Amino acid sequence: MKRSTGLKKWIMLIASFAILFSMAPPSTGQASELDKVNQQLKQLQSEMRQAENKQQEAKSMKAEATKLLGKTQKDMDYLLSEIDKKANEMANVAHQIDETELNLAEAADELQKVNKRIDEREDLLDTRVRLMYTNGVVSYIDVLFSATSFSDFLDRFDSLQSIAEQDKEILAEQKRDKQLVVQKKQEIETNLKQVKLLYAKLDNAKKDLMLKEKEKEVMIASYNKQIDESDDASEEQDRLLVEFAKKRAELLRKKNELMKPKEKPKPKAKPRSNSNSSNSVYSGGKFAVPLHDDYYISSRFGSRTDPITGKQGAFHSGLDMATPGGTDIYAAESGTVLIAEWWSGYGNCVVIDHGNGVWSLYGHIRNGGIKVSKGDQVSRGDKIAEVGATGRATGNHLHFEVRVDGERVDPEPYLK
Repeated sequence: MKRSTGLKKWIMLIASFAILFSMAPPSTGQASELDKVNQQLKQLQSEMRQAENKQQEAKSMKAEATKLLGKTQKDMDYLLSEIDKKANEMANVAHQIDETELNLAEAADELQKVNKRIDEREDLLDTRVRLMYTNGVVSYIDVLFSATSFSDFLDRFDSLQSIAEQDKEILAEQKRDKQLVVQKKQEIETNLKQVKLLYAKLDNAKKDLMLKEKEKEVMIASYNKQIDESDDASEEQDRLLVEFAKKRAELLRKKNELMKPKEKPKPKAKPRSNSNSSNSVYSGGKFAVPLHDDYYISSRFGSRTDPITGKQGAFHSGLDMATPGGTDIYAAESGTVLIAEWWSGYGNCVVIDHGNGVWSLYGHIRNGGIKVSKGDQVSRGDKIAEVGATGRATGNHLHFEVRVDGERVDPEPYLK
């Protein structure tokens, strides 16, 4: 029994040595190539960190510009409201000016009438004086003592008294009318000056507000420009990170190949196609729909109204498939996972390289909903994530993109 056990040990030992010697040790060239790949990976990792830092700077810049834009927009709304108020006040004051000028015109007309009445009264007095001059100056006493009877005397006395009182009343009325009209005219002129002054002040205030409005418009344009530039910078870093991810996947594949123990030469196998970063190569055809549950298309590829800013003609780079949060997301085609993390406005995001420059993107995945990692090989129909509303989203949906050589293309033809 012991002899049999010892024999087995020798057989196992001999087999181990046989396997060991059947493998060729890594050559000096292989080691040098492995060092080169490791150095390239190290350099690539540094470049990826730089791109991520720049992307974060762009995000911070956009967040600050968006914050300032919101505040400035509120200031602009307030200014526009104040301008409207001043415009309404000016319209009211302009109406007052019109009424006052009308009153002034009426007062001038009234003054003209009063002057006419005064002229008529003066003509009456002048006529009386002329009559007295023509007929000779007759004193009141002469008139009275010319009476033929006591009754005639009383009549003459009443007549003379009436004439005197009438003259006195005419002069007093003339004086009152003049004073009244002059006073009224002065009051209207004063009022007109006041309302015109008020109108000028309101006009100046409105001009100041409109000047501030122009300043706010410049600020808003500047912040919008910063936001656009931040988006451009973020997209550029996104593009670089995708390129870096593809290079990293290729370098890791190459490193794994170099680290495999090299077997002794064997009969050549039938060559198989290879991808830069995936074991499978996309050769055309229909993608699988990435959602199996009920959904509806809420937004298609191309121009649309931005659901967040309301901007007309905004470009939408993919296909939005609305469905409840937590719904499973499946790989549209086999390939290698390039991105499996938060990615700019896409929020939590997965990107799969299918070879031949074709890759698919799955955006707005819920927090904790990414089920794959960078470098994973996935097959068509594998669950890779769950629907959410992270990033720049207004509700639960899957944002699905297809890119060819880095360029966004309409994904719908790939699903039909």
